[in-house]
Amino acid sequence: MNTKTKGDAGEDRAALYLEEKGFKIIARKWRTRSGEIDIIAEKDDYLVFFEVKTLPKGTSDMLLRELNQEKQQRILKTSKRFLLNHRQYNESYIRYDVIVIDMPGYPPVYHIENAFME
Repeated sequence: MNTKTKGDAGEDRAALYLEEKGFKIIARKWRTRSGEIDIIAEKDDYLVFFEVKTLPKGTSDMLLRELNQEKQQRILKTSKRFLLNHRQYNESYIRYDVIVIDMPGYPPVYHIENAFME
């Protein structure tokens, strides 16, 4: 399985997990020139921007490298563009979560709430 196929399958599992947890998926693979948000979902008063990482051979150190400061800044910039284009969410609380799929030593779908913030 190539990296894109593995990543797409991980995002599908993450979306299913979120729906089971009561989230409403707003968008998947929402893109701008500056970046992409894997999943955007809402629940209660929160609009959550999700980064999904499928790491079947990963480690905690690898996850930290994957979510470095540059990646976080791209996600923040892209999320701001989403909010400019979708003003109906302006009153929502905003959160940035990470979902890790299949990383050894962790649950098969590991949800990290408030993984980073602006």
